[in-house]
Amino acid sequence: MSLTLILMRHAKSSWDNPLNLDHDRPLNKRGRSAARALGQWLENKGLLPDEVLSSTAVRTHETWTRLGLTAPEVRFERSLYHAPAERMIPLLHRATGKTVLMLGHYPGIADLAHRLATAPVRHTRFHDYPTCATTVLTFSDTRWEHVRFKTGTISEFVTPSDLLETVDA
Repeated sequence: MSLTLILMRHAKSSWDNPLNLDHDRPLNKRGRSAARALGQWLENKGLLPDEVLSSTAVRTHETWTRLGLTAPEVRFERSLYHAPAERMIPLLHRATGKTVLMLGHYPGIADLAHRLATAPVRHTRFHDYPTCATTVLTFSDTRWEHVRFKTGTISEFVTPSDLLETVDA
């Protein structure tokens, strides 16, 4: 039995209210559309998480909600807010689901995708990891605590612009 990790950057957030703290910024219209599209894509691919680890930011919480998916366990972790890859790994090591969705921020989520993968994916946006970019990695290990850098195989990488012609990358 292998493990599947879905790494997603939050959808596009709004800068309309200059009084909002960074942590409190909601999604904008484009972000809401992108999150819905990514949720449908995950569902169509059968990539349904049984555990979600997410930053506590409003935009990550709203991204999760707008994906339209359900999971038996959803944990919003303050330590994932703008976390580097080194801070994400210990949380991943404590995961218990077979398919885990980790929802975070750039550049940490992108760095984690790059560092976990045995090889990068051939996609023009993988290196800059735009909002709502999603990488799916599989691991031959059966326990998350054994997952290390350079041990995951990328099975999918998608951005909103791959799914929606009306969404700018």
